[in-house]
Amino acid sequence: MVWFLGLGITGVALLALSLLFDGVLDGALDSALDGWLSLPVVAGFLSMTGFAGAIATGAGGAGPAVATTAGAVCGLGTAWLTYRFSRVLMHDRTAPTPTGDDLVGTSGKVVTAIPAGGYGEVLLLLAGQTAKFAARSAGPVARGAEVWVEAVPSATSVVVRPVDR
Repeated sequence: MVWFLGLGITGVALLALSLLFDGVLDGALDSALDGWLSLPVVAGFLSMTGFAGAIATGAGGAGPAVATTAGAVCGLGTAWLTYRFSRVLMHDRTAPTPTGDDLVGTSGKVVTAIPAGGYGEVLLLLAGQTAKFAARSAGPVARGAEVWVEAVPSATSVVVRPVDR
């Protein structure tokens, strides 16, 4: 039983090392096993093999061969689950980052009047968030007017025109 507990503790220690030194040993065996063998997978296999073997020996009174077999079966299951879970986490995609081009064609409201040939400020909705942009227009636009975005010359400024209703 002591050997199984030692194996389980070794697996937990490997898991802690894999968290501390993220990716240091990953990739060392990629060419040999097509990338499915990683340190968390090995740690999961070792820890579950050890702890399941210890449980089979201590609680079930199983002999070493039966305890080793039970531990190995549980370890393989844990290794497979660890592999699948890490694949899901690594391939999780996020939504694309909004860009200035997403503003073209949207409407907003002037919060600081736009003088002829100068800059004012408008509030626009970008990715569900209200953001303030410097704005210029071909003609003067009064505060509170609704405007359309025609172009985005920089990350913080837009070219607008008043909405005719």
